[in-house]
Amino acid sequence: MDRTHFDIDAPRWDQNTFMGRLKHFFNITDCRTALLPDATLDQAKELVESCRAGSTPPGTTEEQLFYAKKLYDSAFHPDTGDRMNLIGRMSFQVPGGMAITGFMLQFYRTVPAVVFWQWVNQSFNALVNYTNRNAASPISNTQIGVAYATATSAALATAVGLNFYTKSAPPLVARWVPFAAVASANCVNIPMMRQQEILNGIAVTDENGNKLGHSRKAAIKGITQVVISRVTMAAPGMIILPIVMQRLEKFKFMQRITVLHGPLQVMMVGAFLIFMVPAACSLFPQTCTMAVSKLEPELRDSIVSKYGDSMRYVYFNKGL
Repeated sequence: MDRTHFDIDAPRWDQNTFMGRLKHFFNITDCRTALLPDATLDQAKELVESCRAGSTPPGTTEEQLFYAKKLYDSAFHPDTGDRMNLIGRMSFQVPGGMAITGFMLQFYRTVPAVVFWQWVNQSFNALVNYTNRNAASPISNTQIGVAYATATSAALATAVGLNFYTKSAPPLVARWVPFAAVASANCVNIPMMRQQEILNGIAVTDENGNKLGHSRKAAIKGITQVVISRVTMAAPGMIILPIVMQRLEKFKFMQRITVLHGPLQVMMVGAFLIFMVPAACSLFPQTCTMAVSKLEPELRDSIVSKYGDSMRYVYFNKGL
């Protein structure tokens, strides 16, 4: 087969279907890729770029190209092509998220523990949100700091407030406080970290990638989808696991190994996240669409005047 005509940027699976997106994200969120050295990732990038240029090395197989694309998609930003920091990659969501979420669920009874683990979680989330932003919309260090402080404050206010409120509530309700804090913080953290897109708009293109302008409505749509995905990612583990642990803790053998409750929850959260990270990322297409008729009047009129009625949709990267 002639590899010079292999489209390395074309998705391996149909991104218009949930199952196609699920296979794609299972592929690029594979946490094993987080263990690979930078040299291996850079080699994958070189192979991807050579394929794009139509100069694939002789003897390169299709599977080698698919593997290079997997590493490239997991470690390099789709807008800039720069290698992303390790902790912010989606391939690190399972090991990073399972550790933090497990301990949030374990240490929920005292205010100092709640404050510490919510702060750790929001620091992790802020880095993930910044790493996976739409890089076409730059954000200053001051704005990053404000976003981080605001989201952390929202998480702490929710967690500490509910912690006091639930002291007289059934024990299970108190176990769900961490999820309420995480969900509320995501509703603040992600929009704040991507505030430039909301204020100035996100770059929208035609189906061939030609830039048409910036749209605030498109930014709001994309960010809303990301918030929904992130809350969905955390929900099963943080809602179901407290029920499981409350049942297990009634057994005598569990009462004798309280020191292992934390590690046990970490492992169980990991089991949830292995599936939920790719599933939540798959809820909406990575390349989002919006009807031209729903854009801001000035942008809509600009597109219609140039292309007439032939262009019905615009496209943009919603981020993760």
